[in-house]
Amino acid sequence: MSKIRSENTKVERLIFRELRRRGIYFQKHYGGAKGKPDIALPSQKKAVFIDGDFWHGRNFAKQKKRLPKKYWVSKIEKNIKNDRRNRLVLRKARWKILRVWEKEVMKNPEKIMRKIVIFLLGINKKV
Repeated sequence: MSKIRSENTKVERLIFRELRRRGIYFQKHYGGAKGKPDIALPSQKKAVFIDGDFWHGRNFAKQKKRLPKKYWVSKIEKNIKNDRRNRLVLRKARWKILRVWEKEVMKNPEKIMRKIVIFLLGINKKV
C-alpha cells in the first residue's frame, strides 16, 4: 500500500509531460478547487481529473462482487460519492470539468491527449 501514489502517477506524468511538450501551461494538483484537479486552468475555470480505475470505481458494479473485504467496498463507494460531490461543487462554481480514466489513457494515449488539449484550449480543429 505504501507504494501506491495519489499524485504524480505514471499516467499523470505521461500527460503532464505531453502537455508541457505542446507548450500548454497548467497547474497540477490544484488545491484552489474542490477535489484538487490533476490539471487546472484556474483563470479559465477548467479542470481535468485523471482517475484510477480501481480507486474511483470504474465498472464498480462488476468489481464489487469480487472485492475481498468490506473495507474496499465502503472505501471505493466513499471515493465515488466524494468525486460526485466535488464535481457538483465545481459545476456550481462554473468550472468546466473533464474526467478521463487511467485505462483509457493507457489504451489510446494519443486520442485522450487530443481530447484533453481540445478541452483545455477550447478549440475544435485537429490537434
